[in-house]
Amino acid sequence: MQIREYVNSEYAKSLDTKGLRSNFLIQGIFIPGKITMTYSHVDRMIAGGVTPADAPLALAATKELGTGFFLERREMGIINIGGAGTITVDGISYPVGPRDGFYISMGSREVFFASDDPADPAKFWFNSAPAHRACPTRRVTHEQAKHLPMGSAAECNKRVINQYIHPAVLETCQLVMGMTEFSEGSVWNTMPAHTHERRMEVYLYFDMPVDRVVFHLMGKPTETRHIVVRNEEAVISPSWSIHAGVGTGSYTFIWGMAGENQTFTDMDNVPMGDLN
Repeated sequence: MQIREYVNSEYAKSLDTKGLRSNFLIQGIFIPGKITMTYSHVDRMIAGGVTPADAPLALAATKELGTGFFLERREMGIINIGGAGTITVDGISYPVGPRDGFYISMGSREVFFASDDPADPAKFWFNSAPAHRACPTRRVTHEQAKHLPMGSAAECNKRVINQYIHPAVLETCQLVMGMTEFSEGSVWNTMPAHTHERRMEVYLYFDMPVDRVVFHLMGKPTETRHIVVRNEEAVISPSWSIHAGVGTGSYTFIWGMAGENQTFTDMDNVPMGDLN
């Protein structure tokens, strides 16, 4: 497990490109036959990828958590961006197809991940946040998610926000997750920009060919920086930072949030004239 310590906004202003990438960018997420994890000190979020190959992979306790099992004091949200797979929670197996989501309750002891076809493995992207109460484990298919069309072709941001792990769809303790899909020719996300001091966020960018990139914009609104992100890479976004982006072509991203509330529209909008 990688550990990412908290970076405040004043220190972030002094970071060069290498410093920004080492503190906020997550790479090497989907490795066949492995579970990868990055533990952010920002709201104690753990983000990572599970890529089962020939054998199921077990979610094991880690020294960093100091608990008897991984979800003893945590909940977990998952969206599968790969082939079809199965998640087994305390002996009950659930099929999780491409673009399906899944929520695992705090207190779940045994969790196994498997791919239906090792040649086309599942790629389970997960976010795990501390929890203080248990909510029911549940699969959320792409069709069951709440779909919110947004933007326009004229503004180059025509997209659909798919809310999977969200109060409008299912009950969780604090975790919120969803996936944003862009129409061809649309490349801008979350612009005009906003912050939300009450929640942090993690973005996973994917559905990009090898020669396509996203310029992820971050920083205080008056001190913006960017990180170049490639396919299946993620960015940790602390609560003081904007989190917008523009690609060299269309792409898809998964957003996950943890913090004080679950109010999706609780944002501190930034006027375009205030960006620097």
